[in-house]
Amino acid sequence: MGEHEEPVEDVRSHRGGFGEFGGETGGLIERTFRERIVTVGVTLDGERTDVTEAGLDELGLLVDTAGADVVARVMQRRDAPDPGTFIGRGKADEVRRLADEVDADTVVFDHELSPAQQFNLEKIFKRTALDRTAVILDIFAQNASSLEGKAQVELAQIQYRLPRLRGSGGKLSQQAGGIGTRGPGETQLEVDRRRLLRRRDKLVEQLRRVQSTRRTQSKRRRRSSNNSVAIVGYTNAGKSTLLNRLTDAGVLTEDRLFATLDATTRRLALPGGETVYATDTVGFVRRLPHQLVEAFRSTLDVVIDADLLVHVVDGAGPDPLGDIDAVRLVLREIGAGTVPELLVFNKADGNEEPARLAARHVGAVAVSARTGEGVDALLLAIGDRLRAMTTVTELLVPFARGDVMAQVHREGQVLVESATEGGMRMRARLDDESAARLSEWVVEAAS
Repeated sequence: MGEHEEPVEDVRSHRGGFGEFGGETGGLIERTFRERIVTVGVTLDGERTDVTEAGLDELGLLVDTAGADVVARVMQRRDAPDPGTFIGRGKADEVRRLADEVDADTVVFDHELSPAQQFNLEKIFKRTALDRTAVILDIFAQNASSLEGKAQVELAQIQYRLPRLRGSGGKLSQQAGGIGTRGPGETQLEVDRRRLLRRRDKLVEQLRRVQSTRRTQSKRRRRSSNNSVAIVGYTNAGKSTLLNRLTDAGVLTEDRLFATLDATTRRLALPGGETVYATDTVGFVRRLPHQLVEAFRSTLDVVIDADLLVHVVDGAGPDPLGDIDAVRLVLREIGAGTVPELLVFNKADGNEEPARLAARHVGAVAVSARTGEGVDALLLAIGDRLRAMTTVTELLVPFARGDVMAQVHREGQVLVESATEGGMRMRARLDDESAARLSEWVVEAAS
């Protein structure tokens, strides 16, 4: 990635910081310093205070995942955001005094700030002002491990930072290490914006080639007639743990947000004898930055192309229904809103809520990916849902065509087969593509 390209210049004066990517997206340098953060949430007209509080709770988890500590939080109610500072000059002065009292390094807003608002707030605060998007981008920068993942994160950060360089020069630069300064980095006045644009274009082309390769692989899988299942869900809902439970995939699992970013695909044998491809995908979150959605589009193509989405929900979490809505919103945004979905309420071990939630959603399953409870029922449900998408087809295959009989067994689920004078009569569940390939031998089809 960028082997012949000069890295974007990244000049910073560090107070400290808990981690930083050098150069373009180099290795992570661990630091013992943890930034002290003040978080700010605003309840706008028509919104509920408890929703704002829940947003700040999640922002606190994001900040902790990024390697910093929330030392104070501020809430405000407004009819509408202030165009210049989002919270108004008086409230901004109040936040500055609080930040001084608790010796905070950075103020993080749960809403997205415009470049002008960020600039104005930093002048008032005399310290860095960031928004939720910057924190999520920072976490992704820390967790990206593959070349593709690093390229996707770097592209997202460049897209986020470019408008914050327009007309601002060095005034908008981050002067301290920490959240918002990893990846390609905020830079001083001497940054050549055209170099950032060239880097962006190179990353776009690199990811376009990856997307083309992935589509070729997807076509190859479809020619094999194995269905594909994408495991989706809110971050930290247990998707990777479930894939490991189903396939022994060995995917990293940690009790933190966005522990894995790279898609992992494994073969999965279903109770009916079918084999499917199961793919673990990046976790979603409320208000997932659109820059990340665009940058990770090549990875998320596996979701769009899937035959079935296994939507994993933290059934023991504080707001599982809100998590479902947030995931479905992103699915619609990437064009996967119409892909069939199977709800799976996870973390049923020692908790009755996942089972209660599953009972209220038709076809849903309650499981514990950690202990394996309910996994057999889940496999049966996946098989049933996939079979419901197929057609029962009657075929008559000459005895001399053993290759065709083997193809029927390989590509479908053979329900009945019997020898007749004309050959082997086979009744099988086949998807449309397999039925088309075997059309020469089809004698009857019924749903």
